[in-house]
Amino acid sequence: MAISASLVKELRERTGAGMMECKKALVECDGDIEAAADLMRKSGAAKADKKAGRIAADGSVKVKVSDDGKKAVIVEINSETDFVAKDSNFQAFADAVADVIFSVEPASVEALNALPTANGQTVEQAREALIAKIGENIKVRRFEIVNSADGLVYYQHGARIGVLVDSTADVEMARDIAMHIAAARPQCVDESEVPAELIEKEKEILIAQAESSGKPAAIIEKMIQGRLVKFLAEITLLGQPFVKDPDQTVGKLLASANAKVNRFIRYEVGEGIEKKQEDFAAEVMAQVKG
Repeated sequence: MAISASLVKELRERTGAGMMECKKALVECDGDIEAAADLMRKSGAAKADKKAGRIAADGSVKVKVSDDGKKAVIVEINSETDFVAKDSNFQAFADAVADVIFSVEPASVEALNALPTANGQTVEQAREALIAKIGENIKVRRFEIVNSADGLVYYQHGARIGVLVDSTADVEMARDIAMHIAAARPQCVDESEVPAELIEKEKEILIAQAESSGKPAAIIEKMIQGRLVKFLAEITLLGQPFVKDPDQTVGKLLASANAKVNRFIRYEVGEGIEKKQEDFAAEVMAQVKG
């Protein structure tokens, strides 16, 4: 049967796919737009499966905070390239996912994927449709939901770094501290949160370094303790020099306002993901031989 241009246009608007792909699906389904949409969704799932093994180490971090500052979510969604991460369709998907997390508070990424978005598709269906449309692997990597009795403030450095701070400080100070966390990358709020195994590992390194100096044992012990104190200051928020005023630590800044940081979350796109090193010459040669 003849497929009208208006029918193709309607299917394009619903699926975001190309004109020829839409026309082909309509022809296969004898002009039944619902069947064609289902067919294309299945095709999208197949495309998603093919792309699932490709490393997605770029993307965006989204932060959403309630008006009263008592509840927030932070989520990382990955793409393969920065170009796609800036695409309006990718950003709309990321915003939709953040909205679902904020509203429903799922327990895991797996639970999140089964939840419906505002347009009726599940998160997983929307992800597969986006993969089919843009041609890259897309993954919802991680998220956290924070509820605070005090107050939550966030800072975003572009789309790549997002920070949430749960603090008793006023909004201006809390935002400055969030900005500091984005720049200085502390691992913990204070020394009490530093894992014992991390301290022991650092001690082993410091002992090996000190013993190679050939100095007496008493001096070596003092060297180790001094360097360990410095190490703990470098990785804890309260021990770090405040980026806006390096003459005082974040701990002293908070003490001056009789405030404290309960916890913080810092997400950076792609951290911990090993990116694939592309050998384009080898890829071209393989295509030629193939």
